[in-house]
Amino acid sequence: ELEKLGLRDDVDLHVYEVPVEYQTVQRLIPALWKKHSPQLVVHVGVSGMATTVTLEKCGHNVGYKGLDNCRFCPGSQCCVEGGPECIDSIIDMDAVSSRVSALGLDVTVTISKDAGR
Repeated sequence: ELEKLGLRDDVDLHVYEVPVEYQTVQRLIPALWKKHSPQLVVHVGVSGMATTVTLEKCGHNVGYKGLDNCRFCPGSQCCVEGGPECIDSIIDMDAVSSRVSALGLDVTVTISKDAGR
């Protein structure tokens, strides 16, 4: 929907659908960063189990035990070998949550520190 609505004229918006596949993500995401040199990246995931919009404060690199869409899981249970244990968002998710809640929309926003595991 954001792609249809757009942003300001001075903002370039690039939207990609990325498959839930460890190996594809490891190849595609760095290539997209290199191609676009973004100032901000918003990763949006969809979960059939979710009952709220969940804002992730950080992303973890280890502890992944689930199979991806290709029925693959790294033996190391690690997304990026040698990568940092955790990457913290510089965005104040508590403030984002408060601002969304103040809009009076029929949307519940929660905050998580356990992205995707």
